[in-house]
Amino acid sequence: GDVAIAERRNPFDVADYVDFYASEHHATNLGKMFRPDGDALLPNWKHLPVGYHGRSGTVVVSGTPITRPSGLALRDGDVQFGPSKTLDIELEVGFVVGRGGSRIRPDAAADHVFGVVLLNDWSARDVQAYEYQPLGPHLGKSFGTSISPWVVTLDALREAGAFVSPPKQDPLPADYLRADQPWGINLDLSIELNGTAISRNNFSGMYWTFAQMLAHMTANGAPVRVGDLYGSGTVSGATKDSRGSLIELTWRGSERLTLDDGSTRAFLEDGDRVVLRGSVGAGVGFGECAGTILAAP
Repeated sequence: GDVAIAERRNPFDVADYVDFYASEHHATNLGKMFRPDGDALLPNWKHLPVGYHGRSGTVVVSGTPITRPSGLALRDGDVQFGPSKTLDIELEVGFVVGRGGSRIRPDAAADHVFGVVLLNDWSARDVQAYEYQPLGPHLGKSFGTSISPWVVTLDALREAGAFVSPPKQDPLPADYLRADQPWGINLDLSIELNGTAISRNNFSGMYWTFAQMLAHMTANGAPVRVGDLYGSGTVSGATKDSRGSLIELTWRGSERLTLDDGSTRAFLEDGDRVVLRGSVGAGVGFGECAGTILAAP
């Protein structure tokens, strides 16, 4: 008889895509790596949710293979174009806009955000390191961003009691970023690499909330539209086993991970399969956000 073939499709049409940098632990870890003699956090970091504008056309649904990107990078003392040698993952949570608006206050977030997805902001660290100064990430990020295959609504999170108070912010943020309602989310997250659990953490520790990210995106009058997607940035905790990227877990490749099959990793190799998982208690699951690395053409 006929065989039905399931087609992978994004759960919604992505309009704009913005990615943030909202974990204090992640930002501090990267600051220590790249600015060992300076302050780990730059002066603006605790005053606003830092972010960059990404490529909505490269957001793909879970299960879509990710082809190793090529780009310019400093290799062996020379600037060379070639496949990324330091391909990484970023454990993130994404937020889907269901109602447009502008200059949105944080406490109005539930009127505009439809729901939540798991998100993997795949990153070519060598390409990123060469290109990001002075304007920020571009080709090191835009080759692919994976999201989970369905959207968990804010209503489902609320019914599950997932909203919690976020970490205390010091200094007190500007008025447009202040909220009275608790917008932290008690969401358990994990990363598996080739079947080995390499990280577990919780989204509730993020310094900036998704409501503040939405407020910041629209504070200058820029609108959000139905289908806009924005990511939290890498979710990392205070302990080594709760870091949300390989660059942190292996401390820039200097401390290789050992997987259950005995192999070791600094960064991703061709054929590797990464799975992100998330759940809120026993009642609300996010499924998985998965991708397998294909060799560069």
